[in-house]
Amino acid sequence: MTRRRLGPSTRAIHGAPAARTPRDPVATPIYQSSTFRNVVGSTEEVLYTRYGNNPNQVEIGRRLAALEGAEAGIFVGSGMGATALAHLAILSPGDHLVSSEWIYGGTRRLFEHEFARLGIEVTFADPLQPRSWKNRLRDTTRAIFLETPTNPLVRVLDLEPIANLCHTEGIALLVDSTFASPLNFRPLEHGADVVIHSATKYLNGHSDVIAGAVAGTEEMVEEVRHLLQVWGQALDPHAAWLIERGLKTLAVRMARHNVNGEAFAAWAATHKDIAAVHYPGLPQHPDHALAVALLDGFGGMVGLELRGGAPAAERMLRRLRVAQHAPSLGGVETLVSEPRLTSHAALSPAQRSAQGIPDGFVRVSLGIEDADDLIADFARALRRTGERGR
Repeated sequence: MTRRRLGPSTRAIHGAPAARTPRDPVATPIYQSSTFRNVVGSTEEVLYTRYGNNPNQVEIGRRLAALEGAEAGIFVGSGMGATALAHLAILSPGDHLVSSEWIYGGTRRLFEHEFARLGIEVTFADPLQPRSWKNRLRDTTRAIFLETPTNPLVRVLDLEPIANLCHTEGIALLVDSTFASPLNFRPLEHGADVVIHSATKYLNGHSDVIAGAVAGTEEMVEEVRHLLQVWGQALDPHAAWLIERGLKTLAVRMARHNVNGEAFAAWAATHKDIAAVHYPGLPQHPDHALAVALLDGFGGMVGLELRGGAPAAERMLRRLRVAQHAPSLGGVETLVSEPRLTSHAALSPAQRSAQGIPDGFVRVSLGIEDADDLIADFARALRRTGERGR
């Protein structure tokens, strides 16, 4: 008899349910301890929070693996830490990585500067040119990396042909799926070998934790754990406990993010002061058909291009009352940022323009407030922006 697969919300709350003992706590306790007593003379694993095997750390790793359909998962001290350790688990000095050009600015700095210092070469590929992935492969290529949906244009990439190429060539495919969360997209189901998250965002969901996560095979995750012990990326037990709390509401939060994202994008697409709206749920989005086929929800991330450029964006941001001007995303509150000053500040204006990020582009992370209030907040800010500009 085939065992029934639990739904995503059940997995987020319980992981893989096991028999409970009477009087066990319903909520996992915080194991706020750096170390644990060992049995004298035992060769069993040493429990030490820096090793990433504190019970709070282990529990959220199991939850992530259950959500992603992975053999194992692990959380580390930041999203950038997760990106770095996931790649270093696969790449060595002398190896070559092919990366999508459409990536978070911090990741690009890691690849271009820090990996270069480690003797790892990175070549960037244009995702709009399918042959560019194969054309950039070398004898020393060990992996391909991409984001989907992308930051900040929310482009959706088709993993299947890239995964097929990776499997044919015997290289790994690593995917940052932060913008989707496991509720909207699971890269491993589409051929990826490793999935990466900034757990600061949707997985935690309350803007009160900095963390990252990696999921994949047991072997790969154990290598990340080994690197975590050396590089000092262990997550604090209390932060792990907060993430577990956040995971319990991930499904209901993502459902609301999806609804708010669709409502807000549809409204923004009709506003005279907004030149373009980037949201895969809109029929005019270049990846809409692909998003319909691949995603379980279009998410809460919306890109806006304001008429009037950076001055218009700044005037609007000053007048928002419900939405907050802050450089993060994926929380219960709506946050707005300018990529030119935050996530993509390291790129030149020409580089940002080439990627479709002009001055006047703002990235909106729709929270779970009432959609009508959010729309009214932006409408008011834009109305006054328009009045000031005339």
